[in-house]
Amino acid sequence: MTDDDLVRELWAALDGPPDAPERITRDRAPTALDRAALPAAALARATVAVCSLAAAELAAARSGGPVPRVRVRDRAVDGAFRSDRLVRLDGRAPVTFAPLSGFWRAADGWVRTHANYPHHRARLLGALGLPQDAGPSELAAALAGRDAAATEEAVYAAGGLAVALRDRDTWARHPQGVAAAAQPLAGRRPLAPGGAPLPPPGREPGYAAAGLRVLDLTRVLAGPVATRTLALLGAEVLRLDAPWLPESQDALDDTGMGKRSARLDLATADGRAAFGRLLERADVVVTGYRPGALEALEGMAPEELAAGRPGLVMAQLSAWGRTGPWAGRRGFDSLVQAASGVALAERAAGPADTPPGALPAQALDHGTGYLLATAVLRALTRRHRTGEGSLLRLSLARTAHTLLHTDVPVQAPPPVPYVEPVLREAVTGRGRLRYAPSPVEFTGGPRDWSRTPGLWGADAPCWEGTPH
Repeated sequence: MTDDDLVRELWAALDGPPDAPERITRDRAPTALDRAALPAAALARATVAVCSLAAAELAAARSGGPVPRVRVRDRAVDGAFRSDRLVRLDGRAPVTFAPLSGFWRAADGWVRTHANYPHHRARLLGALGLPQDAGPSELAAALAGRDAAATEEAVYAAGGLAVALRDRDTWARHPQGVAAAAQPLAGRRPLAPGGAPLPPPGREPGYAAAGLRVLDLTRVLAGPVATRTLALLGAEVLRLDAPWLPESQDALDDTGMGKRSARLDLATADGRAAFGRLLERADVVVTGYRPGALEALEGMAPEELAAGRPGLVMAQLSAWGRTGPWAGRRGFDSLVQAASGVALAERAAGPADTPPGALPAQALDHGTGYLLATAVLRALTRRHRTGEGSLLRLSLARTAHTLLHTDVPVQAPPPVPYVEPVLREAVTGRGRLRYAPSPVEFTGGPRDWSRTPGLWGADAPCWEGTPH
Protein backbone atom coordinates (compact mmCIF):
# COMPACT_ATOMS: atom_id res chain seq x y z
CA MET A 1 0.00 0.00 0.00
CA THR A 2 1.17 3.55 -0.76
CA ASP A 3 0.25 6.90 0.76
CA ASP A 4 -2.10 7.45 -2.16
CA ASP A 5 -3.79 4.10 -1.51
CA LEU A 6 -4.36 5.08 2.13
CA VAL A 7 -5.92 8.39 1.09
CA ARG A 8 -8.26 6.58 -1.31
CA GLU A 9 -9.15 4.07 1.42
CA LEU A 10 -10.02 6.77 3.95
CA TRP A 11 -11.88 8.84 1.34
CA ALA A 12 -13.93 5.81 0.31
CA ALA A 13 -14.74 5.10 3.97
CA LEU A 14 -16.21 8.61 4.09
CA ASP A 15 -18.24 8.02 0.90
CA GLY A 16 -16.20 10.51 -1.11
CA PRO A 17 -16.36 10.58 -4.92
CA PRO A 18 -13.57 8.28 -6.17
CA ASP A 19 -11.91 10.74 -8.54
CA ALA A 20 -11.38 13.48 -5.93
CA PRO A 21 -7.94 12.27 -4.66
CA GLU A 22 -6.52 13.05 -8.09
CA ARG A 23 -6.68 16.73 -7.07
CA ILE A 24 -3.99 16.33 -4.37
CA THR A 25 -0.50 17.80 -4.72
CA ARG A 26 2.11 16.80 -2.15
CA ASP A 27 5.09 18.69 -0.72
CA ARG A 28 7.22 16.01 0.93
CA ALA A 29 9.75 16.56 3.72
CA PRO A 30 11.19 14.53 6.62
CA THR A 31 9.29 15.20 9.85
CA ALA A 32 9.19 14.16 13.49
CA LEU A 33 6.32 11.81 12.68
CA ASP A 34 8.73 9.71 10.57
CA ARG A 35 10.38 8.58 13.82
CA ALA A 36 7.41 6.35 14.64
CA ALA A 37 7.66 2.58 14.21
CA LEU A 38 4.08 2.56 12.93
CA PRO A 39 2.98 4.50 9.79
CA ALA A 40 1.85 7.52 11.82
CA ALA A 41 3.24 9.95 9.24
CA ALA A 42 1.23 8.30 6.46
CA LEU A 43 -1.94 8.36 8.59
CA ALA A 44 -1.39 12.03 9.43
CA ARG A 45 -0.90 13.03 5.80
CA ALA A 46 -3.92 11.00 4.72
CA THR A 47 -6.30 12.41 7.33
CA VAL A 48 -5.28 15.95 6.43
CA ALA A 49 -5.62 15.15 2.72
CA VAL A 50 -9.20 13.89 3.01
CA CYS A 51 -10.13 16.83 5.24
CA SER A 52 -8.76 19.26 2.66
CA LEU A 53 -10.66 17.43 -0.10
CA ALA A 54 -13.90 17.63 1.87
CA ALA A 55 -13.39 21.35 2.50
CA ALA A 56 -12.69 21.98 -1.19
CA GLU A 57 -15.76 19.96 -2.16
CA LEU A 58 -18.05 21.94 0.16
CA ALA A 59 -16.61 25.26 -1.03
CA ALA A 60 -17.33 24.26 -4.62
CA ALA A 61 -20.85 23.03 -3.83
CA ARG A 62 -21.78 26.29 -2.11
CA SER A 63 -20.15 28.62 -4.64
CA GLY A 64 -21.15 26.71 -7.75
CA GLY A 65 -17.59 26.58 -9.03
CA PRO A 66 -15.21 23.69 -9.76
CA VAL A 67 -13.64 21.71 -6.94
CA PRO A 68 -10.27 23.35 -6.16
CA ARG A 69 -6.97 21.51 -6.00
CA VAL A 70 -5.62 20.43 -2.62
CA ARG A 71 -2.06 20.70 -1.33
CA VAL A 72 -0.65 18.59 1.52
CA ARG A 73 2.58 19.96 2.97
CA ASP A 74 4.41 17.53 5.24
CA ARG A 75 5.91 20.27 7.42
CA ALA A 76 2.47 21.76 8.01
CA VAL A 77 1.06 18.33 8.87
CA ASP A 78 3.92 17.71 11.30
CA GLY A 79 3.38 21.03 13.04
CA ALA A 80 -0.38 20.56 13.27
CA PHE A 81 -0.08 17.08 14.76
CA ARG A 82 2.29 18.42 17.42
CA SER A 83 0.47 21.72 17.91
CA ASP A 84 -0.42 20.92 21.53
CA ARG A 85 3.31 20.65 22.29
CA LEU A 86 4.51 23.55 20.15
CA VAL A 87 2.08 26.23 21.32
CA ARG A 88 3.66 29.00 23.43
CA LEU A 89 2.31 32.05 25.22
CA ASP A 90 5.11 34.53 25.85
CA GLY A 91 7.57 31.67 25.38
CA ARG A 92 6.13 29.42 28.10
CA ALA A 93 5.83 25.75 27.18
CA PRO A 94 2.50 24.04 27.90
CA VAL A 95 2.01 21.41 30.59
CA THR A 96 1.04 18.28 28.67
CA PHE A 97 1.02 15.46 31.24
CA ALA A 98 0.66 15.65 35.02
CA PRO A 99 3.10 13.81 37.34
CA LEU A 100 0.67 10.93 37.97
CA SER A 101 -0.04 10.40 34.25
CA GLY A 102 2.21 7.81 32.65
CA PHE A 103 3.36 4.20 32.54
CA TRP A 104 3.89 2.34 35.80
CA ARG A 105 5.20 -1.13 36.53
CA ALA A 106 2.56 -3.60 37.73
CA ALA A 107 3.13 -7.04 39.21
CA ASP A 108 2.49 -8.68 35.84
CA GLY A 109 3.17 -5.94 33.28
CA TRP A 110 2.48 -2.24 32.89
CA VAL A 111 -0.38 0.17 33.62
CA ARG A 112 -1.00 3.50 31.86
CA THR A 113 -2.73 6.16 33.96
CA HIS A 114 -4.25 9.51 33.03
CA ALA A 115 -4.58 12.03 35.85
CA ASN A 116 -4.28 15.43 34.18
CA TYR A 117 -7.55 16.71 35.62
CA PRO A 118 -7.93 17.09 39.41
CA HIS A 119 -11.05 14.91 39.58
CA HIS A 120 -9.36 12.11 37.65
CA ARG A 121 -6.32 12.33 39.92
CA ALA A 122 -8.52 12.13 43.00
CA ARG A 123 -10.39 9.08 41.70
CA LEU A 124 -7.17 7.28 40.75
CA LEU A 125 -5.68 7.75 44.20
CA GLY A 126 -8.95 6.83 45.89
CA ALA A 127 -9.25 3.60 43.92
CA LEU A 128 -5.77 2.59 45.06
CA GLY A 129 -6.33 3.57 48.69
CA LEU A 130 -3.72 6.32 48.56
CA PRO A 131 -3.95 9.73 50.27
CA GLN A 132 -4.88 12.65 48.07
CA ASP A 133 -1.44 14.20 48.47
CA ALA A 134 0.36 11.06 47.23
CA GLY A 135 3.05 11.60 44.63
CA PRO A 136 4.71 9.51 41.91
CA SER A 137 6.76 7.37 44.30
CA GLU A 138 3.71 6.37 46.34
CA LEU A 139 1.76 5.59 43.16
CA ALA A 140 4.62 3.50 41.78
CA ALA A 141 4.84 1.49 45.00
CA ALA A 142 1.10 0.86 45.09
CA LEU A 143 0.93 -0.31 41.48
CA ALA A 144 4.03 -2.48 41.63
CA GLY A 145 2.23 -5.08 43.74
CA ARG A 146 -1.03 -5.11 41.80
CA ASP A 147 -2.27 -7.07 38.81
CA ALA A 148 -2.52 -4.76 35.77
CA ALA A 149 -5.96 -5.89 34.62
CA ALA A 150 -7.36 -5.77 38.16
CA THR A 151 -6.00 -2.24 38.54
CA GLU A 152 -7.67 -1.27 35.26
CA GLU A 153 -11.05 -2.44 36.51
CA ALA A 154 -10.70 -0.97 39.99
CA VAL A 155 -9.71 2.48 38.74
CA TYR A 156 -12.48 2.58 36.13
CA ALA A 157 -15.01 1.46 38.74
CA ALA A 158 -14.00 4.51 40.79
CA GLY A 159 -14.42 6.82 37.80
CA GLY A 160 -10.69 7.18 37.15
CA LEU A 161 -8.58 6.35 34.13
CA ALA A 162 -6.08 3.51 33.83
CA VAL A 163 -5.55 0.70 31.35
CA ALA A 164 -3.37 -2.40 31.30
CA LEU A 165 -0.78 -2.47 28.55
CA ARG A 166 -1.60 -4.92 25.75
CA ASP A 167 -0.01 -5.94 22.48
CA ARG A 168 -1.99 -5.68 19.27
CA ASP A 169 -2.83 -9.41 19.13
CA THR A 170 -4.20 -9.39 22.69
CA TRP A 171 -6.24 -6.30 21.89
CA ALA A 172 -7.55 -7.90 18.71
CA ARG A 173 -8.99 -10.72 20.87
CA HIS A 174 -10.29 -8.42 23.61
CA PRO A 175 -14.06 -7.84 23.38
CA GLN A 176 -13.53 -4.09 23.04
CA GLY A 177 -10.86 -4.57 20.39
CA VAL A 178 -13.25 -6.80 18.46
CA ALA A 179 -16.02 -4.22 18.79
CA ALA A 180 -13.77 -1.35 17.66
CA ALA A 181 -12.56 -3.27 14.60
CA ALA A 182 -16.15 -3.99 13.57
CA GLN A 183 -17.16 -0.32 13.59
CA PRO A 184 -16.91 1.83 10.45
CA LEU A 185 -14.16 4.40 10.43
CA ALA A 186 -16.80 7.12 10.33
CA GLY A 187 -20.30 5.84 10.89
CA ARG A 188 -23.18 7.83 9.40
CA ARG A 189 -26.91 7.52 9.34
CA PRO A 190 -29.58 9.92 8.09
CA LEU A 191 -30.93 12.41 10.60
CA ALA A 192 -33.47 15.22 10.40
CA PRO A 193 -34.32 15.46 6.70
CA GLY A 194 -35.87 18.59 5.27
CA GLY A 195 -33.06 21.06 5.80
CA ALA A 196 -32.74 23.98 3.41
CA PRO A 197 -29.74 24.20 1.07
CA LEU A 198 -26.81 26.09 2.55
CA PRO A 199 -26.54 29.73 1.45
CA PRO A 200 -23.63 30.79 -0.76
CA PRO A 201 -20.47 31.39 1.31
CA GLY A 202 -20.38 35.10 0.49
CA ARG A 203 -17.70 37.22 -1.11
CA GLU A 204 -14.94 34.73 -0.21
CA PRO A 205 -16.04 31.39 -1.69
CA GLY A 206 -12.98 29.59 -0.34
CA TYR A 207 -14.41 29.81 3.17
CA ALA A 208 -16.32 26.56 2.87
CA ALA A 209 -18.14 26.87 6.20
CA ALA A 210 -18.78 30.64 6.14
CA GLY A 211 -22.09 31.58 7.71
CA LEU A 212 -22.54 28.21 9.43
CA ARG A 213 -22.80 27.81 13.20
CA VAL A 214 -21.21 25.02 15.22
CA LEU A 215 -21.83 24.04 18.84
CA ASP A 216 -18.66 22.45 20.21
CA LEU A 217 -19.25 20.19 23.22
CA THR A 218 -15.81 18.56 23.19
CA ARG A 219 -12.65 18.71 25.27
CA VAL A 220 -8.89 18.16 25.02
CA LEU A 221 -7.81 17.28 21.48
CA ALA A 222 -9.71 15.24 18.89
CA GLY A 223 -13.02 17.09 19.02
CA PRO A 224 -11.46 20.54 19.43
CA VAL A 225 -9.09 19.84 16.50
CA ALA A 226 -12.15 19.13 14.33
CA THR A 227 -14.01 22.25 15.40
CA ARG A 228 -10.83 24.34 15.14
CA THR A 229 -10.73 23.25 11.49
CA LEU A 230 -14.36 24.25 10.95
CA ALA A 231 -13.54 27.65 12.46
CA LEU A 232 -10.64 28.04 10.03
CA LEU A 233 -13.11 27.47 7.18
CA GLY A 234 -15.32 30.33 8.35
CA ALA A 235 -17.81 28.69 10.73
CA GLU A 236 -18.86 30.49 13.90
CA VAL A 237 -17.83 27.98 16.57
CA LEU A 238 -19.08 28.30 20.13
CA ARG A 239 -17.48 25.95 22.62
CA LEU A 240 -19.63 25.03 25.62
CA ASP A 241 -18.24 23.51 28.82
CA ALA A 242 -19.81 22.49 32.10
CA PRO A 243 -19.10 25.19 34.70
CA TRP A 244 -17.74 22.76 37.27
CA LEU A 245 -15.24 20.93 35.04
CA PRO A 246 -11.82 22.62 34.93
CA GLU A 247 -10.02 23.02 31.63
CA SER A 248 -6.43 23.76 30.77
CA GLN A 249 -5.87 27.20 29.30
CA ASP A 250 -2.83 25.72 27.54
CA ALA A 251 -5.16 23.33 25.71
CA LEU A 252 -7.48 26.17 24.77
CA ASP A 253 -4.57 28.26 23.49
CA ASP A 254 -3.88 25.43 21.04
CA THR A 255 -7.33 24.24 20.00
CA GLY A 256 -9.37 27.39 20.67
CA MET A 257 -8.19 29.16 17.52
CA GLY A 258 -11.11 30.85 15.77
CA LYS A 259 -13.61 30.02 18.53
CA ARG A 260 -15.48 31.58 21.42
CA SER A 261 -15.69 29.77 24.76
CA ALA A 262 -18.64 29.78 27.16
CA ARG A 263 -19.89 27.77 30.12
CA LEU A 264 -23.34 26.18 30.23
CA ASP A 265 -24.79 23.63 32.63
CA LEU A 266 -26.76 21.14 30.55
CA ALA A 267 -27.77 19.24 33.69
CA THR A 268 -30.19 22.05 34.58
CA ALA A 269 -33.46 22.97 32.93
CA ASP A 270 -32.25 26.55 32.41
CA GLY A 271 -29.05 25.30 30.79
CA ARG A 272 -30.93 23.03 28.41
CA ALA A 273 -33.33 25.85 27.55
CA ALA A 274 -30.38 28.08 26.69
CA PHE A 275 -28.90 25.27 24.63
CA GLY A 276 -32.24 24.91 22.82
CA ARG A 277 -32.13 28.58 21.82
CA LEU A 278 -28.61 28.12 20.46
CA LEU A 279 -29.69 24.98 18.62
CA GLU A 280 -32.39 26.89 16.75
CA ARG A 281 -29.66 28.56 14.67
CA ALA A 282 -27.02 25.82 14.73
CA ASP A 283 -25.98 23.80 11.70
CA VAL A 284 -23.60 21.39 13.44
CA VAL A 285 -23.33 19.93 16.95
CA VAL A 286 -20.13 18.09 17.88
CA THR A 287 -20.01 16.16 21.15
CA GLY A 288 -17.28 14.31 23.02
CA TYR A 289 -19.41 12.89 25.81
CA ARG A 290 -19.18 9.22 26.68
CA PRO A 291 -21.83 7.24 24.76
CA GLY A 292 -25.13 7.54 26.56
CA ALA A 293 -24.12 10.43 28.82
CA LEU A 294 -25.72 13.21 26.76
CA GLU A 295 -28.72 11.08 25.83
CA ALA A 296 -29.45 10.62 29.55
CA LEU A 297 -30.31 14.33 29.82
CA GLU A 298 -33.87 15.32 28.99
CA GLY A 299 -34.32 16.29 25.36
CA MET A 300 -30.65 15.80 24.45
CA ALA A 301 -30.79 12.61 22.34
CA PRO A 302 -29.77 13.16 18.69
CA GLU A 303 -33.25 12.55 17.33
CA GLU A 304 -34.73 14.99 19.86
CA LEU A 305 -32.19 17.67 19.00
CA ALA A 306 -32.72 17.18 15.28
CA ALA A 307 -36.52 17.22 15.50
CA GLY A 308 -36.62 21.00 15.72
CA ARG A 309 -33.65 21.62 13.44
CA PRO A 310 -34.09 19.84 10.09
CA GLY A 311 -30.82 19.22 8.29
CA LEU A 312 -28.80 19.20 11.53
CA VAL A 313 -25.40 17.52 11.36
CA MET A 314 -24.58 15.91 14.70
CA ALA A 315 -21.18 14.30 15.28
CA GLN A 316 -20.43 12.08 18.26
CA LEU A 317 -16.84 11.33 19.24
CA SER A 318 -15.80 8.68 21.78
CA ALA A 319 -12.63 7.01 22.95
CA TRP A 320 -13.56 3.34 22.64
CA GLY A 321 -16.58 3.33 20.31
CA ARG A 322 -20.33 3.02 20.66
CA THR A 323 -20.44 -0.74 21.25
CA GLY A 324 -18.53 -3.24 23.36
CA PRO A 325 -17.95 -3.55 27.13
CA TRP A 326 -15.90 -0.34 27.27
CA ALA A 327 -18.31 1.80 25.25
CA GLY A 328 -19.31 3.87 28.27
CA ARG A 329 -15.78 4.40 29.57
CA ARG A 330 -13.77 7.57 29.48
CA GLY A 331 -10.57 7.54 27.52
CA PHE A 332 -7.78 9.57 26.00
CA ASP A 333 -5.27 9.09 23.19
CA SER A 334 -2.53 7.87 25.55
CA LEU A 335 -4.82 5.23 27.05
CA VAL A 336 -5.98 3.98 23.65
CA GLN A 337 -2.34 3.75 22.53
CA ALA A 338 -1.56 1.61 25.59
CA ALA A 339 -4.58 -0.69 25.38
CA SER A 340 -4.56 -1.27 21.62
CA GLY A 341 -0.91 -2.26 21.11
CA VAL A 342 0.36 1.04 19.73
CA ALA A 343 2.53 1.75 22.79
CA LEU A 344 4.22 -1.65 22.61
CA ALA A 345 4.83 -1.25 18.89
CA GLU A 346 6.56 2.06 19.68
CA ARG A 347 8.72 0.65 22.50
CA ALA A 348 12.40 1.40 21.99
CA ALA A 349 14.84 -1.48 21.50
CA GLY A 350 16.36 -2.63 24.77
CA PRO A 351 15.91 -5.06 27.67
CA ALA A 352 12.61 -6.79 28.29
CA ASP A 353 11.76 -4.29 31.05
CA THR A 354 12.16 -1.27 28.76
CA PRO A 355 9.15 1.03 29.34
CA PRO A 356 6.50 1.15 26.60
CA GLY A 357 6.77 3.91 24.03
CA ALA A 358 4.44 6.40 22.41
CA LEU A 359 3.87 7.96 19.03
CA PRO A 360 5.81 11.20 18.39
CA ALA A 361 2.50 13.05 18.63
CA GLN A 362 -1.02 12.44 19.93
CA ALA A 363 -1.69 11.09 16.46
CA LEU A 364 -4.88 9.22 17.36
CA ASP A 365 -6.38 12.46 18.67
CA HIS A 366 -5.24 14.63 15.79
CA GLY A 367 -5.94 12.04 13.11
CA THR A 368 -9.43 11.40 14.46
CA GLY A 369 -9.97 15.15 14.68
CA TYR A 370 -9.29 15.62 10.97
CA LEU A 371 -11.42 12.59 10.12
CA LEU A 372 -14.23 14.03 12.23
CA ALA A 373 -13.96 17.37 10.43
CA THR A 374 -13.98 15.49 7.11
CA ALA A 375 -17.16 13.64 8.06
CA VAL A 376 -18.86 16.88 9.09
CA LEU A 377 -17.84 18.67 5.88
CA ARG A 378 -19.04 15.79 3.71
CA ALA A 379 -22.33 15.72 5.66
CA LEU A 380 -22.75 19.45 5.06
CA THR A 381 -22.22 18.90 1.34
CA ARG A 382 -24.89 16.18 1.48
CA ARG A 383 -27.26 18.50 3.32
CA HIS A 384 -26.65 21.27 0.77
CA ARG A 385 -27.56 18.93 -2.09
CA THR A 386 -30.38 16.90 -0.51
CA GLY A 387 -31.51 18.66 2.67
CA GLU A 388 -30.63 15.56 4.69
CA GLY A 389 -29.08 15.80 8.13
CA SER A 390 -26.58 13.28 9.49
CA LEU A 391 -25.60 11.54 12.70
CA LEU A 392 -21.85 10.81 12.61
CA ARG A 393 -19.87 8.58 14.96
CA LEU A 394 -16.10 8.19 15.23
CA SER A 395 -13.74 6.85 17.89
CA LEU A 396 -10.06 6.92 18.79
CA ALA A 397 -10.06 3.12 19.05
CA ARG A 398 -11.22 2.76 15.44
CA THR A 399 -8.52 5.16 14.26
CA ALA A 400 -5.98 3.09 16.21
CA HIS A 401 -7.22 0.00 14.37
CA THR A 402 -6.54 1.73 11.05
CA LEU A 403 -3.03 2.72 12.16
CA LEU A 404 -2.22 -0.79 13.38
CA HIS A 405 -3.50 -2.48 10.22
CA THR A 406 -2.22 -0.08 7.56
CA ASP A 407 0.61 -1.62 5.57
CA VAL A 408 2.13 1.58 4.21
CA PRO A 409 5.90 0.97 4.53
CA VAL A 410 7.51 3.03 7.27
CA GLN A 411 10.43 5.00 5.90
CA ALA A 412 13.68 4.88 7.84
CA PRO A 413 14.39 8.22 9.55
CA PRO A 414 16.59 10.34 7.29
CA PRO A 415 20.26 10.69 8.25
CA VAL A 416 19.87 14.47 8.51
CA PRO A 417 17.67 16.04 11.19
CA TYR A 418 14.14 16.84 10.15
CA VAL A 419 13.24 20.47 9.58
CA GLU A 420 11.06 22.02 12.26
CA PRO A 421 7.64 23.17 11.04
CA VAL A 422 6.97 26.80 10.32
CA LEU A 423 5.09 28.41 13.22
CA ARG A 424 3.22 31.70 13.40
CA GLU A 425 2.90 34.38 16.03
CA ALA A 426 0.07 36.70 16.99
CA VAL A 427 -0.19 39.42 19.60
CA THR A 428 -3.14 38.80 21.92
CA GLY A 429 -4.52 40.57 24.96
CA ARG A 430 -2.75 37.99 27.13
CA GLY A 431 0.63 38.03 25.41
CA ARG A 432 2.41 36.82 22.30
CA LEU A 433 1.00 33.52 21.07
CA ARG A 434 3.06 31.13 18.95
CA TYR A 435 1.03 28.44 17.20
CA ALA A 436 1.07 25.93 14.38
CA PRO A 437 -0.90 26.91 11.27
CA SER A 438 -3.60 24.62 9.96
CA PRO A 439 -2.45 22.02 7.41
CA VAL A 440 -5.82 22.10 5.63
CA GLU A 441 -5.11 23.81 2.31
CA PHE A 442 -6.83 24.14 -1.05
CA THR A 443 -6.73 26.73 -3.82
CA GLY A 444 -8.62 29.84 -2.74
CA GLY A 445 -9.06 28.55 0.81
CA PRO A 446 -8.22 30.40 4.07
CA ARG A 447 -4.69 30.28 5.43
CA ASP A 448 -5.26 31.37 9.04
CA TRP A 449 -7.92 31.79 11.71
CA SER A 450 -9.88 35.00 12.09
CA ARG A 451 -9.28 35.20 15.85
CA THR A 452 -6.96 33.92 18.55
CA PRO A 453 -8.24 32.12 21.67
CA GLY A 454 -9.52 34.09 24.62
CA LEU A 455 -9.87 32.91 28.20
CA TRP A 456 -11.68 29.66 28.85
CA GLY A 457 -15.38 30.20 29.54
CA ALA A 458 -15.17 33.98 29.25
CA ASP A 459 -17.77 34.44 26.50
CA ALA A 460 -21.55 34.55 26.81
CA PRO A 461 -23.42 31.41 25.66
CA CYS A 462 -25.01 33.08 22.66
CA TRP A 463 -24.30 33.54 18.97
CA GLU A 464 -22.44 36.66 17.96
CA GLY A 465 -24.73 39.60 17.32
CA THR A 466 -27.53 38.21 19.49
CA PRO A 467 -28.43 39.28 23.06
CA HIS A 468 -27.62 36.94 25.91
